[in-house]
Amino acid sequence: MANLKEIRNRITSIKSTMQITSAMKMVSAAKLKKAQDAITAMRPYSSKLTELLQSLSATLDSDAGGVYSTEREVNKVLLVTITSNRGLCGGFNSSIIKETVKTINEKYNDATVDLLTIGKKGNDILSKEYTVIENRSNIFDDLTFDNVAEVAEQLMNLFVDGSYDKIEIIYNRFKNAATQIPQVEQFLPIQPVEGEANVNLDYIFEPSKEEIILELIPKSLKTQLYKAIRDSFAAEHGARMTAMHKATDNATELRDDLLLTYNKARQAAITNEILEIVGGAEALNN
Repeated sequence: MANLKEIRNRITSIKSTMQITSAMKMVSAAKLKKAQDAITAMRPYSSKLTELLQSLSATLDSDAGGVYSTEREVNKVLLVTITSNRGLCGGFNSSIIKETVKTINEKYNDATVDLLTIGKKGNDILSKEYTVIENRSNIFDDLTFDNVAEVAEQLMNLFVDGSYDKIEIIYNRFKNAATQIPQVEQFLPIQPVEGEANVNLDYIFEPSKEEIILELIPKSLKTQLYKAIRDSFAAEHGARMTAMHKATDNATELRDDLLLTYNKARQAAITNEILEIVGGAEALNN
């Protein structure tokens, strides 16, 4: 009977776990819908703004406001890693940590690399081996464009004053609830347009290009960072929903196996009791 009691306790525990994982799955599914709608609506605007920015900055020199597109010898690099503040989301955070380590070892092996972390999970791991200049995990407490713009302005200032020669963002790009794609995206300097097709676009600029770019580049960079964080936010909820769905399925399978084991053990115990009673009755008759 002690064995039966142990199995019953395990079944009760697994049922409690199933309730928790199922509830977390439902919460993540609700948050995913809102985050997915936000990033889906934002991507076309961000892509077009970046395209216009690249075309415009390609026609300007550094004195005309193109300080954000100035190419320098890469001696100091800042990587902005975007993870989550909470766990239980499968390989969401570990994929970014692995991509960050890979980027440092393979791409910037000869340069000095610092990190600016957004998300507690990434900061907890990466700060043990690398220099983290700041952790901005509080952004997820109130994820608005204005709060992200403050971080973007900080990054722009670090590039303009020469503290870093290159800044890149590493984040999970949301594809669907089951798929998140680790992305390494150059933030500064602004990448030049590939090919000639987009450089000579027939735009009429009012006022001058110089005045427009002073306003357009900072706004575009802020939008780029905001999009990356929004992408990561949607990917996090997708990963958590998928992870909790799998956890619930695994718990269900384990519960069913334990119920089968419990029923077999219970039947064996009842059979043994019947045999003992019959054996005792036979002994009394004899």
